Amino acid sequence: MRKVSMLLAGCLTVGLLSCQEKKKDKEADKTAPEAVQMAFQKKYPGENDPDWKQDEHGYWESHFKQDGEKYRADFNADGSWVETENDIKEEELPEAIKNVIKEKYSDHEITEIEFVDNAEKGKFYDVEFKQKGKNKDVMFREDGSIIK
Repeated sequence: MRKVSMLLAGCLTVGLLSCQEKKKDKEADKTAPEAVQMAFQKKYPGENDPDWKQDEHGYWESHFKQDGEKYRADFNADGSWVETENDIKEEELPEAIKNVIKEKYSDHEITEIEFVDNAEKGKFYDVEFKQKGKNKDVMFREDGSIIK
């Protein structure tokens, strides 16, 4: 009986320790490299509490709020900024974009709209339309032109 108790106690100890290691690994994923944190502070001074996550592309995503709106900013591991985006409502779209959607996508349901500021593409609106399989993203400039 004593051997069984010792074996059970040993198994519990190993199990608890392995859970602690997994918790530490998850916490490590939430701490961006110093270069990324410094770049974030430079771009968004005064925003002191972003939530960090590394995405499937290797970008460091910071989730934060400004003026009550949720934002996500992506950075490379070297601290270079990739893009910032936030969700907006359909009524916030420029009229030119609304008109193009009416003309070309009136039979599609909008599932998400984001305003994006991208290091390479500049500022644009990303409208996601529902379709079978993977949803369709269409990127618009403010004047209604579509980015290919």
